[in-house]
Formats: sequence, structure tokens, C-alpha cells
Amino acid sequence: MREKKAIVAGHICLDITPVFPDQKTDCVQEILLPGKLIQMSGVDVHTGGAVANTGLAMKLLGNDVRLMGKIGSDSFGKMILEILKEYGADQGMLQSEQASTSYTVVLAMPGNDRIFLHDPGANDTFCEKDLDWEQIAGADLFHFGYPPLMRRMYQKNGEELCRILKRAKSLGCAVSLDMAAVDPASEAGKEDWRMLLEKVLPYVDFFVPSVEELCFMLDRPKYNAWNEKAAGRDITEIICQEDVASLGEQAIALGAKVVLIKCGAPGIYYRSADKAGIEALCERLSLKPEKWAGKQGFERSYVPEKICSGTGAGD
Repeated sequence: MREKKAIVAGHICLDITPVFPDQKTDCVQEILLPGKLIQMSGVDVHTGGAVANTGLAMKLLGNDVRLMGKIGSDSFGKMILEILKEYGADQGMLQSEQASTSYTVVLAMPGNDRIFLHDPGANDTFCEKDLDWEQIAGADLFHFGYPPLMRRMYQKNGEELCRILKRAKSLGCAVSLDMAAVDPASEAGKEDWRMLLEKVLPYVDFFVPSVEELCFMLDRPKYNAWNEKAAGRDITEIICQEDVASLGEQAIALGAKVVLIKCGAPGIYYRSADKAGIEALCERLSLKPEKWAGKQGFERSYVPEKICSGTGAGD
């Protein structure tokens, strides 16, 4: 049996993470006060975004994977290329002379979820023609990440994103889609995300949003109620499994074949379509329908003895 090949495409950036002293606090406001001087313990600089996070992880696990993203020809872009070259993963990067490289300042304070200060840069101009379709045609899996942070992907109700996923699907790839948080005050926050998902999810085999992301997109009143109830705390502390299951059911009804909803520290919810809905995917990936069809459940998170940082852990 030949080795399966994967493509990881979409959002890529440079993550700049100041290292906070190891002093846990339950309230971010106790740390981030105007005029306050905070002594740090260094800084970590790494590649970030779905392309680097998922792509390099797959590469380190020994998979045949090609990364496809868009960066600028600036200093940050050169840093990204140098990091990817260490893993032999720089060949699929497209450099733009017109756009800057995306970056994120990650505030990972002990005891709190992360805060991101993000500039999408070249990701905003990423489009179908930026992808190497000859490489995609020979792949078994096409993974796309973070359309909420890529302007062309969410404009016009996801028209460009839909075109990309539909084309990948037509070439015989299984398709997976990861999301990112939407800033309600941003341009992306004003889009009709339910309509976008209605267009896109019929072409998605594996859909992996976080519970906050999916609720924002499918049930804005409930999302607002969760935030009000959480009162500044992590939303995942106050939600119940029934709420998560309802969102998973809606995502399956919109066309996704398998849904994994990341729920932060509590764990992850999974749900799959019935046999008729998942048969083609199982045939494509040599999976047994009876083991994949009609499943749902909640898997609790592993609790380590010590959490050093949430950075790099996704949700």
C-alpha cells in the first residue's frame, strides 16, 4: 500500500510569545493594567497558523505532507522560511511583494487562556490561484485552516473558500477544515457565518472548530449568553455537553461528515454522519463504515501534573 499524502493549506504567520513569570492568576485584569511594568522571562518566536502548526506536526510524525501558505518578502517572511527549511517544508510557500507577513503576539499568562494580537497580512489576499493544484491532485487529504483570519475566504459568504474545497474534493481528496476565533468587531464578525457554512460544509469530511467558534457562527444569541454568564472567564467553564451536542448535530445536518468540537480544558466532542452520509469518505480512506458511522461522544482531556503554557496546544 502506498504512503498517503496530505496537503495543509491556508493561514500561516509568525508567533511572538512573551514568556510570563510562572505566577498563576485567575484574572487577566490583575496583570494587564495601564501603566504597569511587567517583567518578562524571555520570548519565544515560532511559526504559527494552521499551515505551520498542523503541517509541521504531521511532518514530525512521519507523514508525507506539503505545506501551502502565503507570506511577504519582509523580515518576518524570511524568518518563517528559515524555520520551515529546518524541516524541509518551505517548498510550498508563496512570497508576495505586495503584502506583509502575518504575525501574532501571543499573551499566554499562567492560569488563563491565551490572548492573541493578530495581523493577518498576506493571508487576506490568499486565493485559489495561490495553490499548487498539481500537488493537490495527487493527495489523499486536503486540510485547510483558519478562514476567519483570511479576508478572501469569508467575503461573499465564503465563495472563494467554497471554490477551493469543492475543487479539492473533485480531485479525490478527503477534505478537512479547521476554524479560528472571530473578532465580533472585525470585518469577519459582520459576515453571515451560518450561510457560509451552509455553502462550504457539504464539501467537508472532517470539520474541527472550537465550541466558541461554532456557537458564534451558528447561534449568536447563545454565544452572547455564554459570554455574559462567563463574565470574563473561559466560556468552556460554563457550557454543558447538551449545548455542544446540539452544535455538532447542526454541523452534520449542514453537510459535514465528521465533526470534532474542541472544548478547551474539558475535552472534545465527536459526532459522525450516518452510514449513507459517510460511505464515500470511508471508501476513499479505506475506513470501515460500521466503525465510523453514527458515532457521538465526549472525550475528557488528559490532565497533566503541570501546565507550562497553552501555546502550541491549540484548543
